[in-house]
Amino acid sequence: MATWSGAHIFLFFLLLARICISLSCAEVIFEERFEDGWESRWVVSDWKKSEGLNGNWVHTAGKWHGDANDKGIQTTPDSRFYAISSEFREFSNRGRTLVLQFSVKHEQKIECGGGYVKLLSALDQKTFGGDSPYSIMFGPDICGIGTNKIHAILQYKGQNYQIKKSLDCEKDKLTHVYTLIIKPDASYSILVDNKEKHSGSIYSDWDILPPRKIKDPNATKPEDWDDQEYIADPESKKPEGYDSILKEIPDPDAEKPEDWDEEEDGEWSAPTIPNPDYKGPWKQKKLKNPNFKGKWKAPLIDNPDFEDDPDIYVFAPLKYFGIELWQVKAGSIFDNILITDDPDYAKTFAEQTWGKFKEAEKLMFESENQKQEKQDLADDVEDDNNLGDDEDNPDHDELKGHHVQPMGAKHHWFRRHDEL
Repeated sequence: MATWSGAHIFLFFLLLARICISLSCAEVIFEERFEDGWESRWVVSDWKKSEGLNGNWVHTAGKWHGDANDKGIQTTPDSRFYAISSEFREFSNRGRTLVLQFSVKHEQKIECGGGYVKLLSALDQKTFGGDSPYSIMFGPDICGIGTNKIHAILQYKGQNYQIKKSLDCEKDKLTHVYTLIIKPDASYSILVDNKEKHSGSIYSDWDILPPRKIKDPNATKPEDWDDQEYIADPESKKPEGYDSILKEIPDPDAEKPEDWDEEEDGEWSAPTIPNPDYKGPWKQKKLKNPNFKGKWKAPLIDNPDFEDDPDIYVFAPLKYFGIELWQVKAGSIFDNILITDDPDYAKTFAEQTWGKFKEAEKLMFESENQKQEKQDLADDVEDDNNLGDDEDNPDHDELKGHHVQPMGAKHHWFRRHDEL
C-alpha cells in the first residue's frame, strides 16, 4: 500500500487551498428549503393571538409550481398578522460580506401586504411581532397603487433607516428571489431573480451619517457671474404692423344664402376663419449668451458635523431569521432562505432552487389561468341563460343572479406596517 510523503501531503493541502479559494470557501450561516421536519426549526409567534388576529402557516407548493415536492410556507387566512422565526448559530458580519436571500410567491391577487423578512440579534420568539427590534428588514411590500417597493431598512445605533432610493418590486403571481448583499467596504447590491437591480454605498443611499461634504454656507455668487444661458437677439425686430394682424378673418369663399331676409334675419356677415397670416404673439428671438458661465453652485466643503464610522455596515451579532407582516389577502409562499458570506454561492443556490423550477412553474401558472378563463366564460354563459329564463317570470326579483353587497357588509381590515 502506497504511503504519502511529506511532499505529497503538502501538495494535497496546497491543492485543497486552491480549490477552497476558487469556491470562495462559502460559509452557510442559515439555509432553509422547508423540507420534512421544518417545523422543529421554526417557532410560530403568539403575537395577536389573544385578539384572534394571528395568522397561520401552511406547508405547500401552492396552486402552481415546478415541483409538487418543492414546498414553502404560506400565509393563511386573510386579514391577519403573521409572525414566525428560526434561530441559527450567531454570526457577526464584521470584516465579512453578508448575503440575505429568499424567495416569495404572491399566489393571491395581493391588495395590501408585505413580503419582506427580517434579521434579528435578540428575540423572544413566542412574542415576535411588529414591535420587535430588528437589524435588517428586506423585501417587497405592496399596497394598492401607491406602494410597490422593496424595503431595505438597516438598524444603526438603535434607529432604523430606510434606503432613500425608490426600488420597485415584482407584482405578478410567480416566485421571485430577492437578494441583499452588504460588503465590508459599506457597498451593497440588491438583486431580483439573480440580476442586480440596485447598488451603491450605505454612506450615500441611507441617511445614517451626515454627508461628508456640504455646500459652503458662506459662499455667494460673484457679482460678475453671468448665469443667463440665452439672451435676446438685438437683431430681432418686430415687423411693422405685426400687432394689427387679425387672428380671424371673414371667409372669402362664404356667400350669403339666397333665402336670407335682412328684415327678419338682420344684416348678413360672412363667418370667420383662422387668418393664415397670423403667427401668434410676437416673440423676440434668442441666442446663446457668449458670457454664460453655467449655473452657479456653491462650492462643497468638508462637513464639520461628519464623523466617519468604518463600522457603519456592522450589525450586532445576528441570530434569528423572522417573517413578520400583515396581509389583507393571504397566500404568499416563502421558501429557499439563505444567509451566507458568499454572493457566488447565493447565485448558485438560487439557480438550483428557483431557477430549476421557474419555467415549469410559469407553464403551470399559464395553464391554470387558461382553465380559469374558460370556467369564468362558461359561468357567464350559464348566468345569462338563467337570467333570460327569469325575465319570463313576472314575479321574479329582477336583481336575482347579481351579487348586491350591502354597505358595511365587508369588514375591510387595513393596517400599514410601521416601516421604521
